[in-house]
Amino acid sequence: MYYKKRSETVTARRSCSDRFSNGDENEVRITVENRHSYPVHVDIIDELPDIFQRRDVRFPVELKRGEKRDVVYRLRPVRRGVYHFGRIRLFVTSPLGLVTTRVTDGQPQEVKVYPSYLMLNQYELLAAHHNLTELGIKRVRRLGHHTEFEHIKEYVRGDDYRTINWKASARRHQIMVNTYQDERSQQVYSVIDKGRIMQSAFRGMTLLDYAINASLVLSYVALRREDKVGLATFSNHFETFLPASQQAGQMQQLLESLYRQATDFGESDYSALSVHLNKHITKRSLLILYTNFDSVVGMERQLEALKFLSSRHVVLAVFFENASLTTFAERKPRHLSDYFDQTLADKFIAEKQHVVNLLQRHGIYALLTAPERLSVDVINRYLEMKARHVI
Repeated sequence: MYYKKRSETVTARRSCSDRFSNGDENEVRITVENRHSYPVHVDIIDELPDIFQRRDVRFPVELKRGEKRDVVYRLRPVRRGVYHFGRIRLFVTSPLGLVTTRVTDGQPQEVKVYPSYLMLNQYELLAAHHNLTELGIKRVRRLGHHTEFEHIKEYVRGDDYRTINWKASARRHQIMVNTYQDERSQQVYSVIDKGRIMQSAFRGMTLLDYAINASLVLSYVALRREDKVGLATFSNHFETFLPASQQAGQMQQLLESLYRQATDFGESDYSALSVHLNKHITKRSLLILYTNFDSVVGMERQLEALKFLSSRHVVLAVFFENASLTTFAERKPRHLSDYFDQTLADKFIAEKQHVVNLLQRHGIYALLTAPERLSVDVINRYLEMKARHVI
């Protein structure tokens, strides 16, 4: 039997944020300390929330006498909600490997998984250094004269050479450019379809949650450009409505509202959506509709409601490529049957593009994108529409 003084043991504690970002890698740190007067081998097992269904989070560590060490791992949640960590189990083996003692330490912990907010931090950091291209955000050349002078700044790669201020450049002995601001205080609404068509999953996360993540970061970008942002969600009836605003606290309201979104993935009622939006939104606004159209027939069932909305607002319909079909279509065929299968995949891919063309023919803007590119592509389209004074 292996005896030890109470003070001579191995301790462990877990540290992580009380909020996790959905769909992102979130850091968890375990600090383990050897209080024995001799070295030990420790196997660390953290009791993860059941939703991860992982039992492989086991970390072997060699600790010298009195040594403290951090073990870091990452978790990628794919659902919003409250997650519960258990205790930390330690299996401590003596130097000769003759005795192993089990130690339980650390406290149970509750973590809330919110819509992806890590991209907000990335955006803010890169925006401060004029380096948004690292995120895939494009610089868009402004058209027309719906802008006004804002300030002079140092030239950075990608700036329009036509905005160079030669007098300021001569004074400062470096290239300086004029910057201009877009029209402000325009209303931008994220409208999220929570119906059956948004239940499909990509990398374990539903299209609905990709849409929720994208609407959060798009709202953040729009607020930084001094537009007003709002939210509407619907499924078989009209559900959430948050009026557009640019007041302090609007982002927190959006975050909490998006966090609470739940659905039974019923059939979406676009007629109810169009009636309620036109009732609640009286000023011409940009409505970014996150949905999914698998076929022309599916889109045409909702076309009248979309045309009704676009008669009063600017509507951007955002829907998704079928990632598995795209991957399959790009694969090199090996057998005769592969050619038939790829022909069928190409047909479905072409039909999605046909939906884009039909929507645009009826005056409805459309964006077809892959789930993993959604946030960046929506931001780029918003910036492009601002630059072209569509809104």
